Amino acid sequence: MEGLPGLRLLWALAALGNAASEIAAETYPPPVTNFSISVKNLCTISWHWSPPEVVNTTCTLWYDSYLGENQEISSNNYRVEEVALNERICLQVRSLCSVASTNPSDAVEMCTLPPEGDPESAVTRLQCIWYNLSQMNCTWLPGKKTPPKANYTLYYWYHSLEKSLRCTNYYMEDQLTGCSFDLHKVNVSSSDKIQIMVTDTTGTIRPSYNVILLNSVKPDPPIITVLSLQNDSLYVEWESSENFESSCLVYQVQVTDSKPKTYRVEEAKSKCYISQASQELSGNSREKNCLVIELTDRDTQYTVRVRAKTSKYCFEDVDLWSAWSPEKIIGQKPDLTFYTITLLSIPIAISISTLLLLLYLKRLKIIIFPPIPDPGKIFKEMFGDQNDDTLAWPNNVILHHICL
Repeated sequence: MEGLPGLRLLWALAALGNAASEIAAETYPPPVTNFSISVKNLCTISWHWSPPEVVNTTCTLWYDSYLGENQEISSNNYRVEEVALNERICLQVRSLCSVASTNPSDAVEMCTLPPEGDPESAVTRLQCIWYNLSQMNCTWLPGKKTPPKANYTLYYWYHSLEKSLRCTNYYMEDQLTGCSFDLHKVNVSSSDKIQIMVTDTTGTIRPSYNVILLNSVKPDPPIITVLSLQNDSLYVEWESSENFESSCLVYQVQVTDSKPKTYRVEEAKSKCYISQASQELSGNSREKNCLVIELTDRDTQYTVRVRAKTSKYCFEDVDLWSAWSPEKIIGQKPDLTFYTITLLSIPIAISISTLLLLLYLKRLKIIIFPPIPDPGKIFKEMFGDQNDDTLAWPNNVILHHICL
């Protein structure tokens, strides 16, 4: 009986030791194992790992992974990301015993290899725009060391494709090289991404990658269907692309005024309600894409055109305006013949009037201030003739005596 207290003390110390080891195990779990990486499609990277080999039964494993500054805490032992593979891409993973744990394991890192080739041979400014939710246009510039006659090849992939496809419709746009391929909205969703790779057929340039978000959308230009003057107001009505919902587009109307020539741009709502519409404007629906501009002049000619862009309620990039619609003209252009003749007649009339005035002033000066005779000239005329006769007389006398 005397040995029982000592035995109990030994049991207590053993229990405390086991508890301390369990707490230490829960606080600092071992790192993950069997870390691997794989790349599929064009830019889809998959990291996989196995749980730590020795983990206390009270530890519920979570994984804290870092891709650059992008942190993700999950119970899954894998992570999949779509990343442009233009450089070395690394993922670091730490194991946790709880979501809120502040004592993770040591980090384990796994990286991709950078593309082969000279980085200055890769194309630059690789970007894509989704035109009218039906066609993707991608453009790029050659790199500093890209061969001048490189035979480019563009590959693309999105989630509904079984494998990456090769683009075939290449074109030149100033200094840009581009390629376009069909991409209809029924095949993708707004959260999807398009993976792009541009290289050449000979492998002399370094591959260039990009992952395109489907938020850079450029709609087709609207078509003006009705343009009229109603009660001293200009009424403009147009149709937009059927690929967009009504709330996904905003419009801008530009009016050119011919007297004088000025420009006025009006922001238009996606829908316009007309309370009193003529039979010409009435249709199956009272809901129209239109704009009414007040205070118009019927004696002025108006040139109108419309453009559209996506709204912030549907797409993130809202700075891509469509091209302007074909122009529509309404109103009477003032007759400039009278103004032209008047403008030409004024300087001619002024010139003739000035000439007549100068002639009249000269004649008036002669009448008011007649010229004063020159006395010297008068005496010269009088005595000049007599001197001539006097000089001729002695010669005649001499000649007469000689004859005698």
